[in-house]
Amino acid sequence: MRNFRNYDVLVDGVDFSVDIYRITENFPKKETYALCDQMQRAAVSIPSNITEGCSRKSVNEFAHFLEFSLGSSYEVETQLEIAVRLGYVKKDDFEKAIDKVQSIEKRVTGLIQTIRPDNSNG
Repeated sequence: MRNFRNYDVLVDGVDFSVDIYRITENFPKKETYALCDQMQRAAVSIPSNITEGCSRKSVNEFAHFLEFSLGSSYEVETQLEIAVRLGYVKKDDFEKAIDKVQSIEKRVTGLIQTIRPDNSNG
C-alpha cells in the first residue's frame, strides 16, 4: 500500500474541495440540493479517489482510482462553467478554480502515466 500523504496532488485536491465549498456557499437556496451539492460531491471525490487508490495493492487498481479522480475533476470543471454562466460564480473566482482543477488534472494524468508507463488500460 502507498502512503497517500506522500502525494502533493492529494493535498491540492483537498484544498480545491475547500475552495469549491466556499464558492458554493453563496449559491441560491434553490441550488442547495442541485448544482451546489453536485459540485461539492465531485470536488470531494477528487482527493477521496486518490486516497482510496493508494490503499489498493496493484498498480492497475491504483490507476483505476486515479482515473475516477480525473473524471470527477472534469465534472467539477463542467459544473463551474455552468455556474459561471448562471451568474453564481464571479469570473475571477471561476478562472482561479479552473486553473487549480486543470493543474490537478495534469498531475493526476502524469501520475497515471508514471505508474502505468505502457499506457495499458487494465
